[in-house]
Amino acid sequence: MSHKTKFKIQRALGLELPGLGKPGALDKRNYPPGQHGQNRRSKLSEYALQLREKQKVMFHYGLREEQLRRFVRQSIAASGGSNWIEQLLSLLERRLDNVVFRLGFARSMAAARQLVSHGHVLLNGRAVNIGSMVLRVGDFVKLTEYAAGSMTEPARSNPRLTLPSYLQFAMPENNTHGRLLSLPGSMHVPFELNAKQVAEYYSQRGV
Repeated sequence: MSHKTKFKIQRALGLELPGLGKPGALDKRNYPPGQHGQNRRSKLSEYALQLREKQKVMFHYGLREEQLRRFVRQSIAASGGSNWIEQLLSLLERRLDNVVFRLGFARSMAAARQLVSHGHVLLNGRAVNIGSMVLRVGDFVKLTEYAAGSMTEPARSNPRLTLPSYLQFAMPENNTHGRLLSLPGSMHVPFELNAKQVAEYYSQRGV
């Protein structure tokens, strides 16, 4: 995805998505792209509002529609259909690529996914290459020695986001080794999100 596309997506949604790794999209033009962008402030339909919230989730976490639907189905099954949206957001925050991003090992979800796929991340001491793996409480994530060098130093010295409360570095002075302390929830999503509208989108259209 090009830098220009990332900016357009964020302007269309009206907010910055940390997972895209391109801050400043709204600094000069905080309105949708296009010739009539400044005039498109009319009231959105309920469907448009629901779609926008769903798209926030897709673009931030770097998911395709079918991937997100698969997580929705998994969340509904795990929760028995009760408040499954919390289960969904917990699963997405516990994906290995997201944990790598939230630990500050990469500046974007795409960069985090690349670190994992290239074998530069260890999960509980073992090399893994699947970014969609969902972590359990107590799991350890560590960078390889190669990745901990100059390749990730800029991201770690100036992380995109502050460390969320459900994660912890092994030692305060060691920011190459983190642990999942607890189950995350909707309060840990690092952008403004109306989770209820995401739930309504899928409830009304099926998964």
